[in-house]
Amino acid sequence: MKKLLALLLFASVAGGVRADAIDDYINAEMARQHVPGLALAIMRHGQLVRMQSYGFANLEHHVPVHPDTVFQSGALGKQFTAVAVMLLVEDGKLALDDSIRKYLPDAPPAWAPITIRQLLNHTSGLPTNPDGDIRREYTDDELLQGIYKQKPNFPAGTRWSYSNLGYLTLGILIHRVTGEFYGDFIQQRIFKPLNMSTARIISEADIIPNRSSGYRLENGHLKNQEWVSPTVNTTADGSLYFSILDLAKWDAALYSEALLKKPSLQQMWTVTKLRDGKPNSGHYGFGWFIESRNGHRVVEHEGQWQGFETQISRYPDDGLTVVVLTNLGSAKPQRIADAVAGIYLADKARGSSH
Repeated sequence: MKKLLALLLFASVAGGVRADAIDDYINAEMARQHVPGLALAIMRHGQLVRMQSYGFANLEHHVPVHPDTVFQSGALGKQFTAVAVMLLVEDGKLALDDSIRKYLPDAPPAWAPITIRQLLNHTSGLPTNPDGDIRREYTDDELLQGIYKQKPNFPAGTRWSYSNLGYLTLGILIHRVTGEFYGDFIQQRIFKPLNMSTARIISEADIIPNRSSGYRLENGHLKNQEWVSPTVNTTADGSLYFSILDLAKWDAALYSEALLKKPSLQQMWTVTKLRDGKPNSGHYGFGWFIESRNGHRVVEHEGQWQGFETQISRYPDDGLTVVVLTNLGSAKPQRIADAVAGIYLADKARGSSH
């Protein structure tokens, strides 16, 4: 571990990192959490004001993290699935309150009350994860049949429970409606229009420049991420690659109507209600958590998958966004994003800026 910390420090110095409160905090937090590599972006009103890279994208080859380093999304990718669904709503090809059986007619009768809206906001009652072996290959039909065997945990719209299975289902539904694989659809409708040049669906077979390695911490030692099948790594619950620079472009687009009209975006960033009219207990919209931190509204999401942990925190009333990407599955990027945002918001309150 001492050797790793020395490498982290070397990478920061070699990258010309300016020693300040943010750098000091992140370097200390990376050492405490044993994070190999990290990318940070800070945006004000959609403009990139700070981008910093720390540590290593690959420990075996001592490759430092840099602006083009590609990380896995984890569940942060759900917001792209939600935008894809809202694009289809605006296209008139879906309606949020349609039963999913309208598009998946072979679904069990017990699924009839479940709407697209409830899949988006995790109130469908579907279990958290699908059953099955994550090292096995599946077709869409095989995935669906496995999903159909799982009974809802509660009547749709009556409770909130986070469901990867629900977003996996949305990806298949997008395929059924458009005739396009979910990954191809978001490439054409989201990534290309925004010039998000590194963003794409995961592929371990393709040669992908600047791809970082994911790590896990086991008994105090860093290990490579565990392998999963290519099928499992292409589902719509969070199976994307992107760089910190691409997420800066993403943040800028969310201030405009480059992708969606403002009413659609506002729906995504509003805590949805249960059937009894009460806000859902997860404080969830469509692909985003909506929280309040020290009196500041924050719209955010974290992702964790296959040796990566990621976080995007948007403070819409303050025009501030912080993105933290790490390549350690047990990292706590939200803690880092909160601390960095706190520094900027405190400076704003004092009338200064970075």
